[in-house]
Amino acid sequence: MATTKGTPATGLWAATLGFFFGFASVALFGPTAHQFAGPMHLSAGQIGLLVAVPSLSGSLLRIPFAAWVDTSGGRKPFVTLLLMSIVGMAGLALLVHTRYPDHLTGSTFPLLLVLGLLCGSGIATFSVGIGQVSYWFPQRRQGFALGSYAGVGNLAPGLFSFLLPLALSTYGLGVAYIAWLAFLVIGTVLYFVLGQNAPYFQLRAAGHSADDARTAARAQGQELFPAGSAVDTLVHSARVWRTWILVLLYFTTFGGFLALTAWLPTYWLEYLHTTAVAAGALTALYSLLASVIRVAGGGLADSLGGERTALVALTTTLIGAAIMTFSGSLALSIGGVVLMAVGMGVNNAAVFKLVPRVVPHAVGGAAGWVGGLGAFGGFVIPPLMALFVGAGNVSGYATGFVVFVALAAGAILAAFLLHVTPLPTLGTPERSSA
Repeated sequence: MATTKGTPATGLWAATLGFFFGFASVALFGPTAHQFAGPMHLSAGQIGLLVAVPSLSGSLLRIPFAAWVDTSGGRKPFVTLLLMSIVGMAGLALLVHTRYPDHLTGSTFPLLLVLGLLCGSGIATFSVGIGQVSYWFPQRRQGFALGSYAGVGNLAPGLFSFLLPLALSTYGLGVAYIAWLAFLVIGTVLYFVLGQNAPYFQLRAAGHSADDARTAARAQGQELFPAGSAVDTLVHSARVWRTWILVLLYFTTFGGFLALTAWLPTYWLEYLHTTAVAAGALTALYSLLASVIRVAGGGLADSLGGERTALVALTTTLIGAAIMTFSGSLALSIGGVVLMAVGMGVNNAAVFKLVPRVVPHAVGGAAGWVGGLGAFGGFVIPPLMALFVGAGNVSGYATGFVVFVALAAGAILAAFLLHVTPLPTLGTPERSSA
């Protein structure tokens, strides 16, 4: 039997570490972007664009890089994205040390945007890791594996939000960027040392034919195999209607997760009049809970099935959103946001339990569409909620949660459609819709 390196466990934890540290750069860039506003005389629109660009590239790059997994395995695209993020962080660190604050001008703004886009590459590792882990694990264990990967990796924003104020107040902006750059380099090295492609991709890289590699990899426990080039896998997954159901579900709960991470600090401050420290702590509670519960959600999806788990999770999200819409007290709002965190985290795990099941021969392409387009909820949802907050209309911070009520209700209907429609068998690709 042909030998390969690594195990499913090392494949999982290497990808998890890489994604965790890749996410760390955005945890620094977004909250500190406003510190460039004064020296560079930036407008509110420019500040908003500066904060958004890492998430923009982190979403869009998920699509092609996840599809790349289906042709070469996850290692090359993962390392490429981490190196791009290192270049962005190193450029920002150098810029801060040499020009901040007295020598920054408005002409530096385009450079900041480019560096921010490069930093966002670290977020795009998410969909690459989804494909890589999926190829390592059999179907019966993918819920837990993918839930662990995403849940632990998504802890980065919440954990680093605790470290960032301390680093800034104690050491300043320049040292903070150096520290975060060091974190990113360490994570990249750990992934490079530990990360391995699933057996099929290793055997193909060693010169084995596709048939021989598939036979040998199947003997080692691999169940999923790609069926085409990066373009093929994107096209095939796009033609399967279930892919778009999963995009809607992920848009609602992961896009919603990103949206609430940005929205909640203002909600706590302006609507319930908490202190800034309390607002940060309550937002971190939501972020960490939604991430941690994703691990348990993966195990639940293995037991109940992804469709049933999604239906339960989305109903929980709907109840929490309804509570937030009518809440006028701190205690009730905390209860509502906890329900939303639990529902969103569990549904996010259920969605990626379903990805390898829904499109088993184009996992990378499907993960790219779902992860990339689903993350756009983080851009779309906050402006929709803001429509309810007119001049002096503080109550709009609560009624704006009706957006989540509508999204969750639509996602429940979509998940029910998925539940009542038989999924394709693992051995034969589903006939894609035109």
